[in-house]
Amino acid sequence: TLQEKVGNLKGHAIAFIGDGNNVATSLVLTATALGMDVRMAAPKGYGLPEDVISESSARAQATGGKLTLVNDPAEAAAGANSVYTDVWTSMGQEREVERRRIAFAGYQLNTELMERAAPGAFVMHDLPAHRGDEITEEAFESKTSIIFDQAENRVWAQAAVVTFLLGLADEVS
Repeated sequence: TLQEKVGNLKGHAIAFIGDGNNVATSLVLTATALGMDVRMAAPKGYGLPEDVISESSARAQATGGKLTLVNDPAEAAAGANSVYTDVWTSMGQEREVERRRIAFAGYQLNTELMERAAPGAFVMHDLPAHRGDEITEEAFESKTSIIFDQAENRVWAQAAVVTFLLGLADEVS
């Protein structure tokens, strides 16, 4: 989605605000491999796994990218071209909802945070979203939100996987 919007992603600064879960892991690994400037803000104890940090750091070094891990969302978002978030409580963590809501209270993607980002910075979320928790309604619906573009692109990616798995790829091309 970002490549559609900006073209070459090398040097594009993206901030991820939230849990070091599967979404953050995939984003950080991919973005550093593309030479992006990746900043991640997570509360202590909720960051990326050590193996992901190590692999992402190696990828960033090989591509000229950058990986910065902080606890302050404002620091991560400062000057970022895109700001990305995800739910605070993923499937299987339902018993931790209240504890996570407290831990992530200062990690909401909102207008104040976006004001620290670069002018025109994109708002991103992989959905489903819990509006009012990890992202405000205003940020979700902002003119720079590309959340629904992300969702559309996932539909095409999933269709391609199904086509491949069913052995229909040659028939489609």
